[in-house]
Amino acid sequence: MDVGRYGIWLMRGHQTPEIAAEIEELGFGAIWVGGSPPADLAVSESLLAATERIAVGTSIVNMWQVAAEDVAPSYHRIADRHPDRFLLGVGIGHPEADRVYASPYDTIRSYLDELDTLKVPVEGRALAALGPKVLRVAGERTAGALPYLTVPAHTREARGILGDGPLLAIEQKIVPSVDPAHARAVAEPTIQRYLGLVNYRRNLLRSGFTEEDLDTASDRLVDALALHGTTAEIAAGLRAHADAGADHVAVQVLSSSGTVDDEFRTALRALAAALL
Repeated sequence: MDVGRYGIWLMRGHQTPEIAAEIEELGFGAIWVGGSPPADLAVSESLLAATERIAVGTSIVNMWQVAAEDVAPSYHRIADRHPDRFLLGVGIGHPEADRVYASPYDTIRSYLDELDTLKVPVEGRALAALGPKVLRVAGERTAGALPYLTVPAHTREARGILGDGPLLAIEQKIVPSVDPAHARAVAEPTIQRYLGLVNYRRNLLRSGFTEEDLDTASDRLVDALALHGTTAEIAAGLRAHADAGADHVAVQVLSSSGTVDDEFRTALRALAAALL
């Protein structure tokens, strides 16, 4: 499946057929459906129906919220209707949020075993992965890895673990603003939601940030996790992931309103001109 070099990661309020058609027309390679979509995958199907060529992936279906036996029929329905355009991204979610007490690693392997039994092909699925053990599973048992909330140093490490071949599609937030204070004010509430989750904290510490960076949502941390500046500066930050080994960069645009407004659409057009 061809997801292109750059795609757009959409939060729930942005997942409309109209914006999908616009993203495809601009030339991006993939649309990523964020926010733990339910088993019916109806939003992904609606975005595929509104477009002709662009790939659509989930980022991600939460294994603790959606059973493999429930999501597999939806995968097959969509893959039959839109061949070679849909990638089922799955992941373990967060123990703190899901209130489930089980081994994340064992749960991942068991879930993939079930997808095997239900004939969801390796090339049709990808795995949210941050740490070395899960990155290895992603490379061995899925089309590749979908790291979230990372920096180029992690991308380089992930590529080394995956080796050549498996897809490495990372997510990167941006704020279309040249005012650092404004950009940080827009980005910080979103980033703060993840800083209390152990898997993200552990990974950011491995990537060179400190406990103080995480506890205070330091400018250094926020600037790395949500690129801002001129379009050229943002594009350079996105290319840094590609230079570090990413096959694909899924760009999440954070705008002041958090809606599909003129600021959001202007950012998409500027990114397309700079990157594509």
